[in-house]
Amino acid sequence: MMDFEYRVIRVPAQVTRAQARELLVEHAEYGRWELARVRIMQGGARTVWLRRRIIRVRRTA
Repeated sequence: MMDFEYRVIRVPAQVTRAQARELLVEHAEYGRWELARVRIMQGGARTVWLRRRIIRVRRTA
């Protein structure tokens, strides 16, 4: 079973789509996050859920 950790980012309505995309691309490239879910609120603000796999290191002896 895969375990994920999640990060929630809230993007205000004043941020353009291009700026929001740049922010998410940086998280994806440097933090290895992937897009899990986007919710657009009534005022235009966006809530973005990012996820990445948790890598468990097994002890070898």
